[in-house]
Amino acid sequence: MIDTLYHVEAPEGVDLALRLAGPTPRAIAYIADIAIRFFFYIVASFPLRALLDDVGGGIGFMLMALGEVIYPVLFEVFGDGQTLGKRMVGLRVVHADGTRIQWRASVLRNLLLFVDWLPGTYLFAAASMLISRRFQRIGDHAAGTLVVYAEAPEAVQRAAPAPSSEEPAAPAIPLALAERAALLAFGGRSGTFSAARREELASLATPLLRAGEPAAAQLEAVAAHLRGAERSLRGAAERAR
Repeated sequence: MIDTLYHVEAPEGVDLALRLAGPTPRAIAYIADIAIRFFFYIVASFPLRALLDDVGGGIGFMLMALGEVIYPVLFEVFGDGQTLGKRMVGLRVVHADGTRIQWRASVLRNLLLFVDWLPGTYLFAAASMLISRRFQRIGDHAAGTLVVYAEAPEAVQRAAPAPSSEEPAAPAIPLALAERAALLAFGGRSGTFSAARREELASLATPLLRAGEPAAAQLEAVAAHLRGAERSLRGAAERAR
């Protein structure tokens, strides 16, 4: 994919465009979280060692092991999907449907962080993110979660597509019902894509395109024609009643 927008359908009939976070910003946030946790571990270890000696060291090790799971889970569930590191970078964790992350998914994705670390170099997580279209590490796949940028998602009402600026143009070939529906969907959502992504998608409709002209503009013109034809048919049907 040229861009990293991920579209999900909300129950209210609204399409939300979430911007996925790739490996680099996620790595920066993760390193920041490691630094924050280890600073706390080091500070906490001094009084434990001073008061309880070797027993304090054992307690500190147990607290460190628990903290590796408790810290991210608490911040993700109560911090709107953001640990301190993610907040610094502007990221958050959400369910794959765009909803706020809940306990079960947060616990599962963070427990499986130990698998992502195999073979001791975070290699499995990096490989998983690079081959995943949604940049999901193993824990994300298992929990059904995504890491996205924390800005408010763009909402596009599907029932009211933006009018096309192109003059309506009849399709060059007869279209099946499914093909008409696909063109209408493209015309209604083309404004939610980047220019490069819009052109990439439109170029797939080769039989409808004239060589040497922008593909997206041609398809938007056909979509405008189909919308006009649908309105005319609905008007005729209402008058016939």
